Amino acid sequence: MANLSEAEIREVVSQVLGKMQAPAAADWDSTHYGSRKFVGIYDDMNEAIKAADAGYRAVRAMSVEQREAIITEIRRLTRAEAPTMAQLGVAETGMGRVEHKRLKHILVADKTPGTEDIVSNARTGDNGLTLVEMAPFGVVGAITPSTNPSETVICNSIGMIAAGNGVVFNPHPNAIATSNYAVDLVNRACKAAGGPDVLVCSMVKPTLDSAAIMQSHPLIRLLVCTGGPGVVRAVLSSGKKAIGAGAGNPPVIVDDTADIAKAGKDIIDGCTFDNNLPCIAEKEVFAFRNIADELISVMLKNGAYLIDAQQADKLAQIVLVEKTDKKGNVRKIVNRDCVGRDADVLLAKIGVKVSKDIRCIICETDFNHPFVQEELMMPILPIVRVDNIDQAIDLAVKAEHGNRHTAHMHSKNIDHLSRFARAVETTIFVKNAPSYAGIGFGGEGHATFTIAGPTGEGITSARSFTRQRRCVMADSFRII
Repeated sequence: MANLSEAEIREVVSQVLGKMQAPAAADWDSTHYGSRKFVGIYDDMNEAIKAADAGYRAVRAMSVEQREAIITEIRRLTRAEAPTMAQLGVAETGMGRVEHKRLKHILVADKTPGTEDIVSNARTGDNGLTLVEMAPFGVVGAITPSTNPSETVICNSIGMIAAGNGVVFNPHPNAIATSNYAVDLVNRACKAAGGPDVLVCSMVKPTLDSAAIMQSHPLIRLLVCTGGPGVVRAVLSSGKKAIGAGAGNPPVIVDDTADIAKAGKDIIDGCTFDNNLPCIAEKEVFAFRNIADELISVMLKNGAYLIDAQQADKLAQIVLVEKTDKKGNVRKIVNRDCVGRDADVLLAKIGVKVSKDIRCIICETDFNHPFVQEELMMPILPIVRVDNIDQAIDLAVKAEHGNRHTAHMHSKNIDHLSRFARAVETTIFVKNAPSYAGIGFGGEGHATFTIAGPTGEGITSARSFTRQRRCVMADSFRII
């Protein structure tokens, strides 16, 4: 039999996974999957924190080598059970694509840093030796999203355990079962590698009240929040050390020096990965006027469907709904029933029938269109024509709304690339590649699903979950 290329293998896997049935609702909930009861899941947040603290004290007594053995087993189980978690994630939340979620779990397993990220630093001089080591905080309280639920739990767990911490999670209420599956996986791996039975914990029913208990509990020394602006603000106002990974609205600039055939494909690939759920994904395009038609043509050849202005406005009325806040102000918010849905499902809502081969909806809009201004987390991509690099950068920076999260550009002009990177000030800046290259998928560098722009840690890893401790030996151990 002829050898298959990587692309052909992925296509076969995608077809197989697409034909597999999602797990029946009766087979899972927040406490079990099939006949397996989850380990580390509690009714009471105080009990969960107490158990995580016991796990922390157990792992604190272990060697770094033993800690790495736990992480190795987490990686192994994650690879083995990636299809299950991918199917469960789609079944529970209704968002995303099974094959893409499988790939995200493999990415987490392979490219999340472990104990190798914890590096000590020594300084010697006339007055002796000073050693700075990266120590655990103790018990970390983590809030995780519905968009990447099990991926974030596993990614956070690897980094936090590598740093020597115990962890308690308060998952998004729309993805409890998927998140708790990942918590159970981590605990199974921990026990199999000789660690404590429970090292990471979660809730049967996470609520705002359980989050408040977690944020104020004296045993919680570090808070890590991956979610929307509201929960990030709550964590940052807790009075504790906090890492906040907030929202983004990543713009893409395509200038007239870009490889348009590659740019069009890359943008559609990135925008549609897991139906645009990753916070780094392309959300709006600013294309030079003289290459815009060619760019759109390439996108149409790569699974995009072009709607007109009237259809775009009609779709906007569906995917964005009005909400009145406590002060009586009315604003547009994303319709949660549309987040992460397939392009054909969204098009059907405006009476357009297309095949499953269509994976992205594109439209030409002006800068003020809500598709440009709002982070939709759907495979909908507005395209705004611009006259030059000055206009492109100005509008792209405004559309990013100062989140300083992620931005993209397709260009061969170094000056253009450098100017945009300086102006937009994002944590991630991807050049001439799909957005997911920014988290190590097809690009260099480690993976993470907690991108801490608001608090400055950036692409978090194990070292992000440590505190520095200094040990000083005065007038000794200087041997030169």
